[in-house]
Amino acid sequence: MTAHKPVFSLKALIPLMGLLFSGCLAALPENDALPVQQACLISAEKAIPITIEVATSADERSRGLMEREALAPDSGMLFVYSEQRRADHGFWMYRTLIPLDIAYLDRKGIIGAIRQMEPCPSDQGRDCPTYRAGVPFYLALEMNQGFFESQGIRVGDRLSMEPSDCR
Repeated sequence: MTAHKPVFSLKALIPLMGLLFSGCLAALPENDALPVQQACLISAEKAIPITIEVATSADERSRGLMEREALAPDSGMLFVYSEQRRADHGFWMYRTLIPLDIAYLDRKGIIGAIRQMEPCPSDQGRDCPTYRAGVPFYLALEMNQGFFESQGIRVGDRLSMEPSDCR
């Protein structure tokens, strides 16, 4: 078994933490994009470059991709948690307009589960289904629905934020 390094290195987090502590992100309007970062999904066959927005605060994670009308084909949003989430924790699609895939990852960026999620037409969040992880996780990556399958990304593949891994 190959040892995987954590998905976030201290070097990769320093610029992001500077933005968080400066308060710049707190003033973002409701559906504006967060700052983007380059990453890649790595399978046994290839590395697939992606561009991700990183949601680290409770407010950013709660807002997610709500009310966005489109998402670029190779773009997504990474939800980062400081504490491990239980397997029964999940995401919903309240006020989310585009169908999405979600990959639930461990702290090293290894994909433990992938689910497809449909927009919820209800104006009440309580009427929207929850897409439970089924595995404990620290990270969740949302991409356009069908992205993981079309790129051959499966459970056991991983996310990397290290530029050297994406070549």
